Amino acid sequence: MAQRIHILRADVANKIAAGEVVQRPAAAVKELVENALDANAKKISIIVKGAGKTWLQVIDDGDGMNEADAALAFQRHATSKITSAEDLENIRTLGFRGEALASIAAVAQVEMRTRTRSEDVGTLLRVEGNEEKERSKASIEPGTNIIVKNLFYNTPARRNFLKSDHTELKNITEAVTRMAVIYPDVAWQYVSEDETLLDLKPGSAEDRFIDVFGERHFKSIVNLAETTDYLSLNGFIGKPDFGRKSRNDQYLYINKRYITSRAISHAVFHAYEHLMVKGAFPFFVLNITLDPRKVDVNVHPSKMEVKFENESNIYRFVLSVIRKTLAAHDLIPSVSLPAEEGLAELNQRLGFSTPATVERETLSTGGERSSGHSWWSTPVAQPSTNETSVDVTDIEQLFSKIERRMGGERALASTQQAVDFPQQEKVFQHEPAQTVSGREPAKESRAIWQLHNKYILSQIRTGLLIVDQHVAHERVLYEKVQANFEKDLPSSQQLLFPKTVQLGAHDYTLVKELLPHLEKLGFNIKLFGKNTVVIEGIPADVRVGDESAILQDVLGEFKRNENAEQMDARDNIAKSFACKAAIKAGDKLNTTEMISLIDQLFATQMPYVCPHGRPVVIKLSIEELDKRFGRT
Repeated sequence: MAQRIHILRADVANKIAAGEVVQRPAAAVKELVENALDANAKKISIIVKGAGKTWLQVIDDGDGMNEADAALAFQRHATSKITSAEDLENIRTLGFRGEALASIAAVAQVEMRTRTRSEDVGTLLRVEGNEEKERSKASIEPGTNIIVKNLFYNTPARRNFLKSDHTELKNITEAVTRMAVIYPDVAWQYVSEDETLLDLKPGSAEDRFIDVFGERHFKSIVNLAETTDYLSLNGFIGKPDFGRKSRNDQYLYINKRYITSRAISHAVFHAYEHLMVKGAFPFFVLNITLDPRKVDVNVHPSKMEVKFENESNIYRFVLSVIRKTLAAHDLIPSVSLPAEEGLAELNQRLGFSTPATVERETLSTGGERSSGHSWWSTPVAQPSTNETSVDVTDIEQLFSKIERRMGGERALASTQQAVDFPQQEKVFQHEPAQTVSGREPAKESRAIWQLHNKYILSQIRTGLLIVDQHVAHERVLYEKVQANFEKDLPSSQQLLFPKTVQLGAHDYTLVKELLPHLEKLGFNIKLFGKNTVVIEGIPADVRVGDESAILQDVLGEFKRNENAEQMDARDNIAKSFACKAAIKAGDKLNTTEMISLIDQLFATQMPYVCPHGRPVVIKLSIEELDKRFGRT
């Protein structure tokens, strides 16, 4: 029988191995930059063209290599960082396998210039598909200069599976940012298509944070530092009100090596407990320093997953340190409510601008007014601090009294027309009725109230309509933006004083990519270079003074949506803007604003759900109320 098993040729084996180390341009950048950091570089420049597919260059001022080392560096498992199996238990460098250069050279055309400080002339090497094409002397400053051309040129199938240039450039930016954040003592320059995205000078950790994330983010974080004999933890954590919509803004390092760890990320999240709103995630930049013998980094080709000797101890340490930091900075909000809430407080919670005092009515069991015994004399349990108790049996009479005392505001509302609800439903019109005192109430146009500055209650003929004000406004803005896109008629308001905003490298790249869509939204933005933009105009739906925050919030929401699901960029930015520009839960609305919002909502094509799928309207029928009160 013929022999079927054989050893693969070196070139085939190298291409297979390259698939584990170099999946995309960002992985090649990561490997080359890690080599530069291990070579004690104090200045690193990254230059990319075609999102790293056609040109990728990393220049450092590190130790450099002589000719013999340079030639050997392209061989598989050639490294200067470990010499024996025991060294794998005590890894103190970012790289150690000796696979990066060999893997990159297997799928690209690589040119390397390098020189040590003790040499007068450097070495030039050109390698294609792991085959050396040229070796000669070259003039170069001390350090290493590596150029990677036409990545995956000899593996077209893998090249075809790469994402768009925007996505690949975003991945490179994230890889560079992760390393720039944790190495503030290193100068970084990052250039794409002849445009400088990052130009960072050496400095403190705080200075580097501001340079990368911006001054606005810096004001929303807390410094953290704790050292023990076993390990230490330092970095920054976001305040509870600085919650993010995704886990993208979470940077975790072990001995300055970026990693992902579900256990430690959960420890951070658990430390915040109920301080953050549901669906939000904490921002953090944390570096754990511990003995390399207590952690194994040799468990995954990307070296981004690790195993700890005692993961539970590290979990508890991170949890306790973050809780201690939050408590020390008084970040835990406190709420104090009186034991009993009067009707004045009730009116404020309902959103009425003028508090009203309502006399307690005594009603007999038969429904007639009586000066004798009534069920008010029955002791009533006191409500909890998060509930409201109202000592009035006829809630509609209560609202009628309050509204009559607010005659001015209700008179303005009476000029509005009733909105057409689905299935021919109208807002209920109060008919004049004799009160118990024999007087007629003031004529009212619409029974509508705001509950906890979050929900709008409106009476309809068949029951009660409950509207979430935020998602209702979100639906209105979303369809307005879509209409602007179709008609190409943005509604914009020019700023008297243009606003200059410094963005992170990733956000600046995103603004460039989305600029045509942002202009159709109503933004008038000028690119100023060096990650800075100037806002000269904002959409008509944005309040003046919020221009910087709304732009960065829209970019953040866009990135979250982009990671969560695949969608068209125009639809994504429409949803992102609608979400961030809409009124929020907690915003107090007057009667006119509530009526206008509901009118606009039911003029939309789909008033029942927001652009993200959340319900907007809930209807509570009279039949359901009767059933709950035992009237069936």
